[in-house]
Amino acid sequence: MNNPTLCPYELKNNYRIYDFKKSWRFLEQLGKNQFGPKFKLDPADRKIIYQLLIYFIRDEENCKKHHLDLDKGILLNGPVGCGKTSLMQLMRHFALPKHYVVKSTREIAAQFNIEGYSVIQRFGRSHQAIFCFDDLGVESNMKYYGTECNTISEILLQRYDLFIAHGTVTHATTNLNAQELEKLYGNRVRSRMREMFNLISFDKGVIDKRR
Repeated sequence: MNNPTLCPYELKNNYRIYDFKKSWRFLEQLGKNQFGPKFKLDPADRKIIYQLLIYFIRDEENCKKHHLDLDKGILLNGPVGCGKTSLMQLMRHFALPKHYVVKSTREIAAQFNIEGYSVIQRFGRSHQAIFCFDDLGVESNMKYYGTECNTISEILLQRYDLFIAHGTVTHATTNLNAQELEKLYGNRVRSRMREMFNLISFDKGVIDKRR
């Protein structure tokens, strides 16, 4: 944000006043810097990007209009290749008051296979850390010394406890629907996810942008 020509906001009376067109250009430049010169935001995703932006800059008035609860996290749902992960990585630059860490659920499950239950503690019980769990549902159940564990399910239950006790926010992405998530993680986790997350969804017909 050091380049004034790309800055997505103006300072007025010590408040940041964001401009959506400038924010769009800023995001595209960030995407090109991070993912390569071919990166481009899809105008068809305008509504999704707008909702993410007003949430992360904590625009209370517009969030209410779009039924987004600032006390909850974001669950970004959409088909494979629609750009969920890229958008959540880029939104870290707008996140207030602090950034969050995007972590693949597959990687977390693999870490459990090596390190055991300390992994669940690391991601589940740190109320000072904000995580975005990427691709809920792609991970496999792992064993540690012969004991099988649905690692992400356990982490989500602990994140729910932090949400209730400390207001700790968690974000996630997935290409699964509610029924598939419930089948994978169980009714208990699915019920808590309804309390923890604002659901933002891409249209089912979105094409794979990685082709």
